[in-house]
Amino acid sequence: MASNDSLHARERRRRRALWTLAHLELGDPRAPCVVRVLDEIDQQEQAWLGLGRIATIDELANQVASEPHPIGTPIVRDEFIPEPWRQRFLCASFGSTRVAEGAYLHDWLKFLSKWQQEMTHLERHRATSD
Repeated sequence: MASNDSLHARERRRRRALWTLAHLELGDPRAPCVVRVLDEIDQQEQAWLGLGRIATIDELANQVASEPHPIGTPIVRDEFIPEPWRQRFLCASFGSTRVAEGAYLHDWLKFLSKWQQEMTHLERHRATSD
């Protein structure tokens, strides 16, 4: 099993590649290199996770519990987010405001929505380069 450091490094690398891809139009000649990086990261992740994958974003959203917080906004505790999703979220939300106990629920839900958009964009690039 990968250490948290290598998992975090992989997710930082994924995040940089997804941010780069987000700025490339379909058919951009630079896109296949970025897609290859993301494919390599996916292969590493499959070797690490094996059969322990969460099938859908909805399944993940239902699995991660939120709780009320005295500030009045629900939160999600980091320890309730399964890996590798915790590292993905932490990398994507680096610098975001949060409380000591965890992240704001609305930031978690925004991340999940954005993740779906990023995966759709990635699939479009894959289909264009085939």
